[in-house]
Amino acid sequence: MRVLVTRPQPSAAATAARLEALGHEAIVLPMMEAGYQPQAALDVLPLPHSAIAVTSAEAFRALSAISDRLAPHLQTPVFCVGAATADAARQLGFQSIIAGPGTGAGLAQLIADTARSLEDGLVYLAGLPRSPGFETALREAGIRCHVADVYRMSPIAHAPETVENLLASRKPEAVLFYSHETARHFFALNALAPKTAFHDMRLLCLSEHVADAVPRGIGHIAIAAEPNEKSLFALL
Repeated sequence: MRVLVTRPQPSAAATAARLEALGHEAIVLPMMEAGYQPQAALDVLPLPHSAIAVTSAEAFRALSAISDRLAPHLQTPVFCVGAATADAARQLGFQSIIAGPGTGAGLAQLIADTARSLEDGLVYLAGLPRSPGFETALREAGIRCHVADVYRMSPIAHAPETVENLLASRKPEAVLFYSHETARHFFALNALAPKTAFHDMRLLCLSEHVADAVPRGIGHIAIAAEPNEKSLFALL
C-alpha cells in the first residue's frame, strides 16, 4: 500500500522505515517542523517540583541540546504521555519514568492518582500549539504546575503544487495523521482541491481529536483503537 506520512522529522523517517519493513511504500511529506527553546527548561527546572510531566517526545528532543546540564534532574520522576515519549526520556538518561496510556487526559488522571506524592507540584515541559485539557485537569486536581514551552511546531509552507503533483503522480492509498494541527494544515494546503481528490483515500487518525481536523465528506476516516502507532498501523 502507498502510504503518505505527514508527521514531522525525524519521526517521519522512522515511521517510513517501519512501513517499508512491512511491505508498504512510504511517501514522506512532513506538514510541521519543530523549533526548539531549551533555555525555557533551564529557566523552570530550578523551581521547586516533585516530578516532571511531558506530553510529547518532541520535548526531549528539545532537551538534547542541553543534555550535559540535566544531571541534577535525571533522578526526578518523569510522567510521560505514552511509551514512545517514555523511550525518549530513557534515551536522554532519565531514570524514574512513569508511562501513561497515550493521551493527555489519561496522563492527567495518572498524575492525579499520585497527587499526595507531589507536594511541590510539577514542571511541565510542553510545546505550542497544544490543547489546554492536560493543564486544566491538573488544576482541577489541585496540582501546581510550572510550564516551560520548550518547542514550537510551525507549519511547513509547501507550495500548493507540491501537494497537487504528489496527489496526481503518486496518489497515496492511505494518509497517516498523528496530530490535530498536522491534519488541519494538510487540508488547508488542499483547500482548493476537489473532494474527489481524496475519494479513494483512507485517512487514518491517531485519535478522535485528530479526526476532528479532517473535513467531513472526503475520503474514508478511520481512528486508531489506541493512541499509538501500532494501533494506527493496524488500520492499514
